[in-house]
Amino acid sequence: MVDEAFRHVPNTDGDRNIDQVNQIRDSLAVMGDNSTAFSLPQPHLIRTKLCDLKDDELDPMYVKKREQLKELVASVIRPKIVQGKPLNGKEFVSFLEKILEALNKGEIPSTGSLVEVFNKGIVERCLKLYGERMEKLRLPVLEQSLQDIHERSREEAMKTFDGLHFGRHHAKKSFEQLDEEIKEVQKNVFMANQYQSSRVCEALYTRCEDNMDQLQVLKLPSMAKFNAGFLQCNQSFERECIGPSKANYEQRMMKMLGKSRSLFIKEYNQRLFNWLVAFSLIIVMVGRFIIKFILVEMAAWILFIFLETYTRLFWSSESLYYNPVWHYIVATWEAIVYNPILDLDRWAIPVGCMAALSVLYWRCYGRRKHKSRWLLPMYNSHKSGPNRPRSD
Repeated sequence: MVDEAFRHVPNTDGDRNIDQVNQIRDSLAVMGDNSTAFSLPQPHLIRTKLCDLKDDELDPMYVKKREQLKELVASVIRPKIVQGKPLNGKEFVSFLEKILEALNKGEIPSTGSLVEVFNKGIVERCLKLYGERMEKLRLPVLEQSLQDIHERSREEAMKTFDGLHFGRHHAKKSFEQLDEEIKEVQKNVFMANQYQSSRVCEALYTRCEDNMDQLQVLKLPSMAKFNAGFLQCNQSFERECIGPSKANYEQRMMKMLGKSRSLFIKEYNQRLFNWLVAFSLIIVMVGRFIIKFILVEMAAWILFIFLETYTRLFWSSESLYYNPVWHYIVATWEAIVYNPILDLDRWAIPVGCMAALSVLYWRCYGRRKHKSRWLLPMYNSHKSGPNRPRSD
């Protein structure tokens, strides 16, 4: 039976794999050329009690053959030499137990384990190549771009493995292992991209929300300034928010911007109307007590009375805000408050301080220095005659 197993298989077609198997048969035959076959008869019919039976209870032919087997083994075996020292029976049994234990634990490499170790190094190398390609990405990126880069990196890693792997059966297992580990790395990269995209979009959303809240409380309401801030927020979000979280945050962004715009427009006309009323009173005070020009004071009083009485008695809020005159006032206001040269909402306090200093200078030093050239028509009393000197 052993000789038949070691006999060459015919290879008329010159199959490479059959040649390799025949070479393995030759290598095994070298170790099995001096094998000896020996058979023993059945010791007893009751096989379950063989360990409890004595020699006189066993089949005599079995006992005779067993003794012959012992003599044969003793004549064939040679002392086991380990590290130059022959082993006796007990030492050999102990050595054999250690060998079997090491084989069971996989500590002694076999042909398959050597191939696995060799391919394991290639798997680690290819996985490192894939990881390095993916680490070069600056997250977040578009999902489709990340998928394309993943597929190209995976294809490159697999080509490298195909060019370096060893064996066929074990190479298949290593290929599947490499594919599983690449999928794990891919999963982590996609999760990192999701997190980075969410973090960037959340920061942009929060910043735009804060900007919209600041535009709601402008000291000088300006539709042009609100629209500029609205457009800037929208453009920065579209440009900088990328990745898988963009769709979700884009919906939230549009909803937030729409609510902010509606709220601003709702309060814009009323705030502008209140500012015009306050402005008319300020001009009254300026014309009465600062420049003392009756025409300015009268114009301011007319504007104040018109805004507070006529508009409330004869116009509703809707008719006022849709009136062409109101549109002209709004356009003039927008041109003054917010334009490419000056943002009056930001510079209102500095401009007001400069104006106050100018008036103070004119009141204290300007009239003395320039005398009548800076004086405007003032109130004259006819009781003392037309030639009465002017007085402050």
